[in-house]
Amino acid sequence: MARIIESIEGGRRIIKMSVDDIISVVQDYQRIVPRFSTAEEARNYLSDTVVYIPEDG
Repeated sequence: MARIIESIEGGRRIIKMSVDDIISVVQDYQRIVPRFSTAEEARNYLSDTVVYIPEDG
């Protein structure tokens, strides 16, 4: 489970992820973005996609 370890000045947060969290994110990425896509194409595929990571309580 992911754990927020710091919030920088109320902005973006730093999140500590477990190995399982990382594998889950990579699997989502591979499912969403077609193989051999360029970086720009990957950004376009992911621009409207939300990937959820469960947070430790």
